Amino acid sequence: MQDIDHYLYQQTRLHGRSVYHPDVDFASWRKQLQDRVQERLGGFPSEVADLNPVLLERTSCEGYTRERIEITTYSGLRMPIYLLIPDDVSVISDRKPAIIACHGHGYGSREICAMEPDGSPRTGEPGLHKDFAVKLVQRGYVVAAPELLGFGERRLDEDLEAPPGTSSCTKIAAHLLMVGQTLAGHRVYETKRVLDYVLTRSEVDPERIGGMGISGGGLVIAFTAALDERCKATVVSGYASTFHGSILDRNHCLDNYIPGILQEAELPDIIGLIAPRALFLEIGSKDLVFPLHSAREAHERLKAIYIHAGAEGALGADYFDGGHEISGAKAYDWLDHVL
Repeated sequence: MQDIDHYLYQQTRLHGRSVYHPDVDFASWRKQLQDRVQERLGGFPSEVADLNPVLLERTSCEGYTRERIEITTYSGLRMPIYLLIPDDVSVISDRKPAIIACHGHGYGSREICAMEPDGSPRTGEPGLHKDFAVKLVQRGYVVAAPELLGFGERRLDEDLEAPPGTSSCTKIAAHLLMVGQTLAGHRVYETKRVLDYVLTRSEVDPERIGGMGISGGGLVIAFTAALDERCKATVVSGYASTFHGSILDRNHCLDNYIPGILQEAELPDIIGLIAPRALFLEIGSKDLVFPLHSAREAHERLKAIYIHAGAEGALGADYFDGGHEISGAKAYDWLDHVL
């Protein structure tokens, strides 16, 4: 009788061997792997569309202003963003650091901005996202919270009447895979366009831009920072792991899968492309989605990469007592220090 489990294990274990080695030139390794990862994601457009930002709404909140803005990402595709701006910002004398905040699976950008799915103020518990966009603006950051493709208002028409936490990830990902594209690649490129937009804002210090993401949003911000030097500091929560120890170990959403990526490298090496820039990992001891043992393995691999990059002190981590969720207990202070 065929041993299908063993066969699949052998197939994936034949790949995923890192092209990184301490004996190779770090800069050359990094550039070559960045190019291959971008190609595996489906590539990015050669012509950049105009952003054409439109202000949809502006709301005064306690200590900050919340704007809803829509920008063009791909030609023919628009993305809404919540921009949270501290009340004490001064475009003349006190430009603020900015954070791109990427939500995970749930009901979209409103979930990290202390809102219910319909846009009203939150009345219940914040869930795994812990309203982290609001926590960041309260610490003085300008925060951009994009609506990732497939969630919230950016679901397919057939899903808009479904419960708010229902995503369109599987169908969008399947359609994109059929034409050689990926949903992960689209989200990463769109997040790069959010960076483009944030850099147009007079409230933002262009030299102090970072990112933070949880779960699927951790994928998005990790890959974005790996490929975009403008992201100076990155917090990856509930995602740093190995492919073998997470998305190949259990059933995950199709948006996590990138054809051929194991022929290039394992996940820690891809996250390691962020080096020598600042990187902080949040790892929950009871995380059942991206488990502790594979997160530890990823962290050890990242330590080796950061040492080789001459940036050992730029890597930090918080192993906190919790599950698949934002902590912030050490990450927010870390961001204050590096930005």
